[in-house]
Amino acid sequence: MTGSDTVSAGVTTARPSHLPSFINLPGTRQKSVQQKPPLFLKFRSSTVFIVVTVCLAIFTDILFYGLIVPVFPFSLLEQIRLAEDKVQEWTAILLACYNVTLCLGSPVVGFYADHTSSRRWPLLLGLVALCASTVLLCLAKTIALLVVGRLLQGLSAAIVWSVGLALLVDTVGKDIGYAMGYVTIAMSVGLLISPVIGGAVYDAAGYYAVFYIAFVIIACDIALRLVLVEKRVAQQWAVGPESSEGESAREEDEEKQVQAISHAAEPASLPSPTPPAGTSSGSPNGESSTPALNPAKHPHWELIKNRRVLAALLAIAIEACIVFAFDTVIPLYVKETFRWNSTAAGLIFICVMVPGFASPIVGKLADKHGAKWFSVAGFALSIPPLVCLRFVTSNTIEHKVLLCALLTLLGVTLVTLANTPLMAEITYAIDEREAQQPGIWGEKGVYGIAYGLFTTAYALGGTVGSITAGYIQAGPGWGTTTWYCGLWAAVGAVVSFWLGSRPDDMPKSLRPAEELPTSRSGVV
Repeated sequence: MTGSDTVSAGVTTARPSHLPSFINLPGTRQKSVQQKPPLFLKFRSSTVFIVVTVCLAIFTDILFYGLIVPVFPFSLLEQIRLAEDKVQEWTAILLACYNVTLCLGSPVVGFYADHTSSRRWPLLLGLVALCASTVLLCLAKTIALLVVGRLLQGLSAAIVWSVGLALLVDTVGKDIGYAMGYVTIAMSVGLLISPVIGGAVYDAAGYYAVFYIAFVIIACDIALRLVLVEKRVAQQWAVGPESSEGESAREEDEEKQVQAISHAAEPASLPSPTPPAGTSSGSPNGESSTPALNPAKHPHWELIKNRRVLAALLAIAIEACIVFAFDTVIPLYVKETFRWNSTAAGLIFICVMVPGFASPIVGKLADKHGAKWFSVAGFALSIPPLVCLRFVTSNTIEHKVLLCALLTLLGVTLVTLANTPLMAEITYAIDEREAQQPGIWGEKGVYGIAYGLFTTAYALGGTVGSITAGYIQAGPGWGTTTWYCGLWAAVGAVVSFWLGSRPDDMPKSLRPAEELPTSRSGVV
């Protein structure tokens, strides 16, 4: 049990009497035993509610990003009154502003999240950035305000991805792959519908109507984030007769896991050695206590050096490079080849999205068997359809069917098989290293900064893919673009061989406890 999960003797934190329990959510580590829990605490701290909240936050971020991208060229002309020959240049600059704050801000935000008493408060700070960016982008009449709005939007995205995924890890425990499957669905749906809705609404109702949709989705996001209660905060009320059976069982499991690791750390045929200085030797009755922790001097440097983490970050960057390359090239290519309008060009990505609904199944299998072979298979099986896209060249029904079939295969291989296990692999790698050296990540944990690095890798990969694919398509053409993406898939398959397996496959003496203070709690 961590310090955040217990109530210090004689220390109470009174809640202001003028605030109802529904609004004054817990943000401290201690509470008065007599204080009533917030309304609907069990539901608001449930795994399902937290997963839905994180997925909606990610969906909102991607939806808002995609909604306004098709509108930027028109807003620069009509709202800012920019010269037409400057529109393309400033559109690229505004897109770059978002990526800069997303890439640089994600590790910083993750580090901050690891050193706060609650994941919820950084998420609420993200709401402030999201609301401010939305208002600025909606009402801006100058380039400077648009730039500030895009910078704030990138900061909001950094918070959502880094803190949201870390909160997901804190919440779901060993089912992280299964939960990441739902994150993949949120990503896929957001990427699919946002440009279609943005372009269609702008054509039908004008500039401000696009932001009205954004405000509605953001309002739903705000409501869920405000009422969310983290599980370890909800544990403050898991004492006395009002405790739920599930919470009591979880506490018992934690105690058993700690005792199991403690016994596994003691050699069976040798007497127990004298504990090192600075560690507890057990209770006065000679009972064993929690195992001695051995934190690294620089936990974040240990994280960056970890082979499995590096492989996962590189593989996720490669996957993002391929996905964003086709997001950039395909709409324009089908418009030129098939004479499709922007709506039809956007709807073609349904073929990629539909297989993504199987992501939770793949994630659950990865929880059991590890991420390695799923990711290797996903990248390797993506090579043939990527290369075969070069044969889609004519405005005929056969070529249209071929394009849809190949994109569907890519949805199965690249989005479903490769992406979801890679997102979970970061957690698997951290857990394995924790099992090998208990306490290596220190008291604060590293899940926040780990998923901050994940966000940075994904953003960098997407940026490289978009830029390079655009230049290749404009130069050598469609056939070379498909070979280029196929080559990246081959590199991704090789990199995925460096991924490891689920900690459950390790010897029992090295398996981590699911809720050790340095594993899931994030803070103490």
